[in-house]
Amino acid sequence: MGKKIFSGVQPTGNLHLGNYLGAIKNFVDLNNDLDNECVFCVVDLHAITVNQDPKELRNNIRETVATFIASGIDPEKSIIFNQSKVSAHSEAAWILSCVARMGWLNRMTQFKEKAGNDKEKASVGLYSYPVLMAADILLYETTHVPVGDDQKQHLELCRDIAQKFNNDFKFEDFFKVPEPLIQKEFSRIMSLKDGSKKMSKSESSDLSRINLTDDKDQIINKIKKAKTDTLPLPETVAELEKRPEAKNLIGIYSSLANKNLEKSIKEFSGKNFSEFKEKLSQALVEKIIPISTEIKKLLNEKEYLDTILLKGCEKADKIASKKVNKIHEIVGF
Repeated sequence: MGKKIFSGVQPTGNLHLGNYLGAIKNFVDLNNDLDNECVFCVVDLHAITVNQDPKELRNNIRETVATFIASGIDPEKSIIFNQSKVSAHSEAAWILSCVARMGWLNRMTQFKEKAGNDKEKASVGLYSYPVLMAADILLYETTHVPVGDDQKQHLELCRDIAQKFNNDFKFEDFFKVPEPLIQKEFSRIMSLKDGSKKMSKSESSDLSRINLTDDKDQIINKIKKAKTDTLPLPETVAELEKRPEAKNLIGIYSSLANKNLEKSIKEFSGKNFSEFKEKLSQALVEKIIPISTEIKKLLNEKEYLDTILLKGCEKADKIASKKVNKIHEIVGF
């Protein structure tokens, strides 16, 4: 039996290799499995938990859709839509926020990381958005959610909210309790300048990341300048633990080639970084350039992207509004 899958991507613009290998590549595989029903959401409501330029946000929504399609997600097979156009998400988030408990939200480590030392100045939305995330997931009878390490806690919260709602209203299995989908053979993608930091568009140096819109020369140059250490490539996975930059680059190569770390290390152990970087650049160019070319082409077809969103929103609204109407009945509206 196929899975019902929901996942969301924030429209931050300039998606990079970490976004692709950490999420989008997996979405494509899930989309290609004929048994799965997939819903891919551009989570623009989540994006406004921090300040956004309205014009830029609009462009970023389209760019995220373009990236989905350029990477291989078929909008005919999967639902692609933006969250703000389906009002059931906001409505369900409010109802579920009356079910969620303060203690649960206080334990969310991502808020502490994102708000930093000055959490009194953070928006209420930044604090409570895990409840909106739970609403996103639960509206679609979702059975499985692809998650990375940084989202596991949010999915646990979603499961707690679903179970509490079902128990409070004595309505067994009204909300399905979703399971996490953890990628196999996946290495967390870190900055090319600092192997201890996650690859991020917020890092000031563009050399720290491979953007999905980079051209061949940019990719080769960034890998050439990527930070390494002075030793040859290691012979065992255990040796990588104390060498974050080597671990990151071998992890990127492994994810691109769908190999485990052991196989990649066996291929390159004892060799110097210059030889390995050539192979890594080649693998990146082969994977990223077709995506980059297609994204740039699609960004000139705004009407096409808007049509995909419109159709996706209609399909999503049909499912989500039906669920919200049932929630109304259950809670007594």
